[in-house]
Amino acid sequence: MKGSFYLLLATTPPPVPVDAKTCTIQILQRDFAFSFGMSEVVQYQPPTDCGPVGSWAAVTLNFTVTSNGTQFDRLGIFTFQNVEIWRTSTPEPTRGDGIIWTYIKDVTRFTPLFQKPGTFILQLDNLIQTGLDGVYSTTLHATFYASSAKHPAAVKSDLILPLSTLRNDTGNDASVPPGFSLNVTLPQNAVKVYAELFASGNGNEEFWYFNTANQFISSLPPNTALGQGPFREVRLLIDGQLAGVAFPYATIFTGGIVPTAWRPITSYGALDLPTYFLDVTPFVPLLTDGKSHNFTIDVASAESDHTILQNWFVSGLLQVIMDSSPRRTTGKMTKYSATPFAQSTITGAVGKNGDVNVTVAATRSVHIESDIISGSGKSNHVVWSQNLQYSNIQNFLQNATIQNVFQTATGQVTSMHNSVLNVFDNFDYPLNINLTLLTPDGSSFKSLFDHSYNRDLLPLGPIIPRFNIQERQLASGFFQTASTGNTGNGTNSNVFRYKDAAGNTYNREVNAALNNITLDHQSGSLAPITTKHSSTPLQSDDKFEKARLPGGRAIGN
Repeated sequence: MKGSFYLLLATTPPPVPVDAKTCTIQILQRDFAFSFGMSEVVQYQPPTDCGPVGSWAAVTLNFTVTSNGTQFDRLGIFTFQNVEIWRTSTPEPTRGDGIIWTYIKDVTRFTPLFQKPGTFILQLDNLIQTGLDGVYSTTLHATFYASSAKHPAAVKSDLILPLSTLRNDTGNDASVPPGFSLNVTLPQNAVKVYAELFASGNGNEEFWYFNTANQFISSLPPNTALGQGPFREVRLLIDGQLAGVAFPYATIFTGGIVPTAWRPITSYGALDLPTYFLDVTPFVPLLTDGKSHNFTIDVASAESDHTILQNWFVSGLLQVIMDSSPRRTTGKMTKYSATPFAQSTITGAVGKNGDVNVTVAATRSVHIESDIISGSGKSNHVVWSQNLQYSNIQNFLQNATIQNVFQTATGQVTSMHNSVLNVFDNFDYPLNINLTLLTPDGSSFKSLFDHSYNRDLLPLGPIIPRFNIQERQLASGFFQTASTGNTGNGTNSNVFRYKDAAGNTYNREVNAALNNITLDHQSGSLAPITTKHSSTPLQSDDKFEKARLPGGRAIGN
């Protein structure tokens, strides 16, 4: 696609061995035009020319997409062996030169899936109709890095089990509410079990952090805000008992609020939504009885009924490590301290001038301990704890034509196995947004964003080394609707820092203004040799698809 407009974002190149032998296979190629309910389903065979199957040092996926025209952003779900392994979204394309983007994702932790044949599914529901003619042309490749004395085979679990709908014709995520449940039977010799959760708000929950506490909705002009408050907690329950939670990161898709702010740089996470890791090993003595056990994923609010609007897409998986002995793992849970829902408070006031100020705060504490004895006689004392905090302050000013959101979600998650750290997640997700309507009918508006993703993470014991990400994004956008087409402009500034326990580093500063990259500097051991990037500016007559504002606000007439 010569002369295309290249989309950029600050993210980490996969820390793979650059001097290892590699084998690349194409998994799928598909033009997603009118594709609602018509996912791409292909059969996968593992390559045999990069050493013994499953012995690879690393595995990556390369997803390249081109599009030309006008189109909404669309959610993409990659499902492999009934396990969701990647959740992404599409940037909104441009007319003329169009856009092209490539994202390379490290999927080494899913090696147990890649070492056997199976079904690979990409669900990318797109729509072609009057005014929406953008087709997403996609190609997905997998690259396998051969292991050697210099680059040992990656550490992997013995088994990966899906927490999904188990469908074979579309993405395996479930829509909640209500909560999604699945009965799972674990091997009797399982000794460690780690969960990974996928969760993102969509529909009336896309801008969940803008939703307002129910008691203040009637004080606002109609169609200003949706209810059920802004707090969201993703919960995992085992046989009805809380096993762990996640306070989700607020991913903003490229059509969200002000599309001009995310072109040509997306919001962080829009092409690779973050996932959340829990250690459910304390439940192993209960799960190894040879019977099926119920796993439930749901999303709760801070309202009195803890319900949310429609809808969140959720799924999960279990990474299972088994003992060398086939005998049943035994033991007992010795401590359990976790309330079904987070502790929360809702406060606020309505001023004489009609201004509305609302604060929703929540805290969450989980502490579970178990003594586990494997069939081979090894004992493991597991301590699993979570201490999380959340605050969301909303200001509705000047008859709600100005809306401010100041949100923080922080916490520390720790799992110790015989005093050895197995899971650690120290996170901080500050989000500040100002939305200002410039015209009474909402035909013109602007927004400012201060959005950060700070995470010190050891996801899965020895399977994934510990790493640290510090990302801050400052963006702004102006948007105007008109019968001749929607127009606007925006700016975007990113500072990204990455380092891991293996000594890899990556730093990037990338800025954009008025659809042009104005600065792009990369450094660190993972930085490419060539770090200069350019982008073709959008033509002055380029138009944007309709923006999506929180709260059901009307845009234009």
